[in-house]
Amino acid sequence: MLGILYLVATPIGNLEDITLRAIRILKEVDIIVAEDTRQTLKLLNHLEISKPMISFHRHSSEEKEMEIINKLQEGKNIALVSDAGTPVISDPGEELVKEALNENIKVVPIPGPCALIAALITSGIDAKEFCFLGFLPLNKKTRKDKLNEINVSKMTTILYEAPHKIIQTLNDLKEVTKERKIVLAREITKIHEEYITGTAEELLQKINNPKGEFVIIIDKNTVCESNIFDKMSLKEHYEYYDRLGFDKKDIIKKIAKDRKVKKDEIYKEFIKKDTH
Repeated sequence: MLGILYLVATPIGNLEDITLRAIRILKEVDIIVAEDTRQTLKLLNHLEISKPMISFHRHSSEEKEMEIINKLQEGKNIALVSDAGTPVISDPGEELVKEALNENIKVVPIPGPCALIAALITSGIDAKEFCFLGFLPLNKKTRKDKLNEINVSKMTTILYEAPHKIIQTLNDLKEVTKERKIVLAREITKIHEEYITGTAEELLQKINNPKGEFVIIIDKNTVCESNIFDKMSLKEHYEYYDRLGFDKKDIIKKIAKDRKVKKDEIYKEFIKKDTH
């Protein structure tokens, strides 16, 4: 009989935030897979739980992944935890979950703390629709593409950022967000929890010697969307919607609406490009 892979959310700071169910599962499983076993050990010691642990992080090999899958196939129940918060979100556990599902292993979420949600609900920025982009890419072209997405987004955008990169990221955001409201959340649920609000330029003046991981909440773009898309080439416009997961038919409809032209005109432009 196959084991179960539990995705267990752990505190992002305040240890009182762990759920009763999470404690029970951590006590019951055979093995705990952790991003950093030293970090997880602190939590387990606090909870007086002793379990075998396996480390699994972004530098882990495929062999390590298969070792964990094999244990699940042997019938071992395993809890996957990240250093803090909900595993899989901007976390190496994502690949392990995909492989477990490919092997028909049951995956069960044990909900709990999540930094992006905690930051969003306290930001005062529209929470009806939002887009989570994780950490901005380091590659210049990919990073520029993501910044362009933020530029035209009609939804709240959420990012994660490390303290040593926050200044550079705010400088990049300054170019695309202009006067839009941004909230920086840091040390969430900890003693020095802080929320700093302002434009990207104002925030650059407010933070000195940044410490702790940051969640960045960016207000949606409220200016006329068509004016922004006019600055894009047709290819860039198409790629914007393609990255958001729309199919070709819907993309053509959206481009036509944004540019206030008939969709047949946009369709003909793409046919023309495909034949050259």
